Amino acid sequence: MAVDPRSPVVVGVGQLTRRPRGDRHLSLDDVQALPEPAEMMAEALRRAQADSGASADLLARAQRVAVVSILSWPYVNPARLLSGLVGAEPSDTVLTTAGGNSPQMLVHRAAEDIAAGRLDVALIAGAEAMYARRLARAAGGRTEWTHQPPDTPAPRVEGDGRPGSSDVEGAASLMLPVQFYPLFENALRHHAGETIEEHQQKVSELWSRFSDVAAGNPHAWSPVARRAAEIRAVGPDNRMIGFPYPKYMNANMTVDQAAALIVCSVEEARRAGVPEDRWVFVRSGAEAHDHWFVTERADLHSSPAIRLSGRRALELDGSDIDDVAHVDLYSCFPAPVQIGAAELGLGLDEADRPLTVTGGLGFGGGPGNNYVSHSIASMCDVLRRDPGSLGLVTALGWYITKHAIGLYSTHPPERGFRWESVQEAVDQLPRREVVLDADGPAVIESYTVMHERDGSPSMAIVVAALPDGRRAVVNISDPDSMSELTVSEGCGRPLRLLGATKAELAA
Repeated sequence: MAVDPRSPVVVGVGQLTRRPRGDRHLSLDDVQALPEPAEMMAEALRRAQADSGASADLLARAQRVAVVSILSWPYVNPARLLSGLVGAEPSDTVLTTAGGNSPQMLVHRAAEDIAAGRLDVALIAGAEAMYARRLARAAGGRTEWTHQPPDTPAPRVEGDGRPGSSDVEGAASLMLPVQFYPLFENALRHHAGETIEEHQQKVSELWSRFSDVAAGNPHAWSPVARRAAEIRAVGPDNRMIGFPYPKYMNANMTVDQAAALIVCSVEEARRAGVPEDRWVFVRSGAEAHDHWFVTERADLHSSPAIRLSGRRALELDGSDIDDVAHVDLYSCFPAPVQIGAAELGLGLDEADRPLTVTGGLGFGGGPGNNYVSHSIASMCDVLRRDPGSLGLVTALGWYITKHAIGLYSTHPPERGFRWESVQEAVDQLPRREVVLDADGPAVIESYTVMHERDGSPSMAIVVAALPDGRRAVVNISDPDSMSELTVSEGCGRPLRLLGATKAELAA
């Protein structure tokens, strides 16, 4: 078939992983010599240029340089700094808001503008150096990387910058990923009718399969295959963090990783001399966010936004989930993988279709908001080795909140690139009212028990259903009750709300 010259294609991908090499005792000067995030992104882009096989310098031709929000260093305009490092002179520099949906969102924006003729070449990059930051603290100091002047021209901001948690949630200390995601996991277990032991075995087997993929990924932070029993066994090296998640079931953000993509039009790829076997077409995409605050959602075990976005992305491409050969589901914790698989119609253990191409954020590495840049880069490598096959990537931000889903292939889309938001359909779905400082009887919908570093329970965070259908978010501080909730099912148990976000298990 004839290829539309305005079709958007990923033509170059680059990844950089600086794994630990016995450097826990580096001096502060040695740590300062390690590359900062901007330098890591520049190297990833140079690798993407080499990966493209282009005879021309695509980096110098970029009209847009977009950077995924960086946690490990506060640049004013990292895209501007990055442009100078790689010799680009873009008219558009972009920085995203926080959210792991950002890389796929940036691909959608670039693809849309390329297809419309508003853009020819876009560079997308992100990096984190949290491990280097930890090394600096261990050496008795802090990193001192590039400080851009306060009057540096600001980038254009892409994304929804609202905070991820509500005031009511925050009042009960429900604010962090390690607190929110266990709520989803316990709700999933209760919805499936499984015991704690049965569910932990299922989840640890899922995570073991992810570690198997990481073991074969040259860019993985932890390329070690771990047995399911090792992943679920709580011990000194795998302490419980937020029940039911021990350390191995959490995303690992303490990494030094970068990834970059070069996206351009087919006509620009031809003009730059990029061989066609490097082209990966951006075929379709869809985006939406679930009801913004977790406790306002109809339930804690599903994601209508993933379901509707995934369905629409496939419809826009003229494909079905059975046509998808390769998958990477966002995987900061096991819960979003299970929810994503259920909403998209994927099995958790399909021998010929693993749910990750990287190993996920726990084993492949979780560089802040930038994981999906790595998953897209790895997906491009997979698709080039399996020409004509279809790959699906999911990306999410905050707490299964913001979603972007993309389809890729070395084969061009018959309908051209198409993208759509399904937000209107999500917004029409029911939501729950959440109240502060409620009193009286309630039932536990889901919960987690947070633990200290020594393994002792520190606080239970509970989402409770009131008799009238409203919700409350409360804490249980009694040590015996907290311990009981980690060995006996808490979902569905009666609760007594005591106001001021306090509660106790009912007899």
